[in-house]
Amino acid sequence: MRDGEEMTRRQILGIGGALGVMAVTGLSAAAALSRRPAATGAELRSAVPLPRPFQVPLPIPSVLAPVGRTGGADRYAITQREVTAEILPGVRTRLWTYGGTFPGPTIESRRGRPVTVTHRNELPVPTVVHLHGGRTPAASDGYPTDLVVPEGWHRAGPGAQGDGARGDGAHGGHGMPGHGMDMGAGMSAHDPRAVTTEVTRDYTFPLDQRPALLWYHDHRMDFTAPAIWRGLAGLHIVRDDAEDALGLPSGPRELPLMIADRAFAEDGSLDYPSLDPALRDRPGVREPYAAGVLGDVILVNGAPWPVHEVDAARYRLRVLNGSNARHYELAFEDAGDGRSYDFLQIGADQGLLAGPVTHRSLPVAPAERYDLVVDFSRMPVGTLVRLVNRLGSGRTRDVMAFRVARKAADTSRVPRVLSTDLPAWRREDAVRVRDFAFRAGRTGDGGTHGWLIGGRAFDPTRTDVTVRHGDTEVWRLVADVHHPVHLHLTGFRILSRGGEAPLPHDAGLKDTISLRPGESAEILTRFDAYRGRYLFHCHNAEHEDMGMMANLEVI
Repeated sequence: MRDGEEMTRRQILGIGGALGVMAVTGLSAAAALSRRPAATGAELRSAVPLPRPFQVPLPIPSVLAPVGRTGGADRYAITQREVTAEILPGVRTRLWTYGGTFPGPTIESRRGRPVTVTHRNELPVPTVVHLHGGRTPAASDGYPTDLVVPEGWHRAGPGAQGDGARGDGAHGGHGMPGHGMDMGAGMSAHDPRAVTTEVTRDYTFPLDQRPALLWYHDHRMDFTAPAIWRGLAGLHIVRDDAEDALGLPSGPRELPLMIADRAFAEDGSLDYPSLDPALRDRPGVREPYAAGVLGDVILVNGAPWPVHEVDAARYRLRVLNGSNARHYELAFEDAGDGRSYDFLQIGADQGLLAGPVTHRSLPVAPAERYDLVVDFSRMPVGTLVRLVNRLGSGRTRDVMAFRVARKAADTSRVPRVLSTDLPAWRREDAVRVRDFAFRAGRTGDGGTHGWLIGGRAFDPTRTDVTVRHGDTEVWRLVADVHHPVHLHLTGFRILSRGGEAPLPHDAGLKDTISLRPGESAEILTRFDAYRGRYLFHCHNAEHEDMGMMANLEVI
């Protein structure tokens, strides 16, 4: 659908729910909605009994040990495999995992010290690994058609679509039954630049970037959302000497928190409304979930509504929203009297801020990361502090809890100056300004519905944007409904929202910006890392699978 072209009522009813409402009412009504929280997606309801909150201890993902250290670089090995684990107490759940756990093991690395991770695919479908937030050469960035196929995939026959074959030449297949959604598993056969490997692949990350919380996840063409939902996600932390010297909370008082929602079927499996539950031939989800899939269970590090005992001291919380489509507005509340506690933001997607920012609540969109410090010494021993989602209701309002267990010495601090290495980009340095609309529409001549950038659905054979290495640009983004927009390769500064100043949580260097319904924003970035083919896309994972990606070529 071209920008500004209206959809018929029949088309609106076909695309469903909030998506159709936005198409009818246009950006004027969407702008009104932006003044209140917006939910994008439909919620699945679990068919098994759910535990009471704050009963399960918070798990801490294990740190992966390197299998080798040579020439100033570290080498790791991860096997992608299916396991059965207990997520809900007494319930066995099948998961697709990195290394047998959900989340996968955390990789800890040092700024400027290269890392190579050998991934072995023992799952029944192809996979692709993307290090979200990494300044990564194109060959290791996890382009959606650069598949790692399991053993025997190409010999599985045409019905398995193992070679990426499909019946037409355009990117259709997006998300609802009855709209010509059948597609192959990855389209690699139709992408002449795709690099497919069998069983294993080495991903090399130079990590010449600011210390930050990154994460790695599956990025397979058209099947990213269900693969992440089934468990293919893990954390990667980059550190450096300057950050170590700040005196921030560390060791057991630095907690990674991957927040994600899921739903459970009657047999204990993870419920997800795939058109093809085998994730082989036909991508997409059932029509009510085309705007995004929400679960009714909130997991933190793979545990439902967990609780963690803390000292009466400062804690550093490294927060990732690993949900497919759910947005959070996080706040810390006293479980007794409901009072809210202030907390500090010290970092964003791409590392530390220049100085701390105080919040009472914090919106977090899918794929965004925030680095927070909470001072539990301000609370009496015995206090139960709830981390809540003010956008949730019922069971989804609770996220986790912290129980202040004991008094303790605390030598940590939060300096007024956190970093001095943020890029000094200026608007006047930009060599061009580009405009991108993130909207629902019809995908190509077939008339199927999907999510589009600039009126076009993703095609891996088409170059959408070409930039010169070293150029600085301003990108102006506008959304119909809620879209968290992610740029691969590079971070950016948020210059404005709706023509006004950025919001307090927009500080620092970002790689994902949450656009609210009807909202426009300007970002400033410089393409000074690597040349090659990259992506930018919506990180509502269902939107991404339904066409809301575009190619970025750095020359």
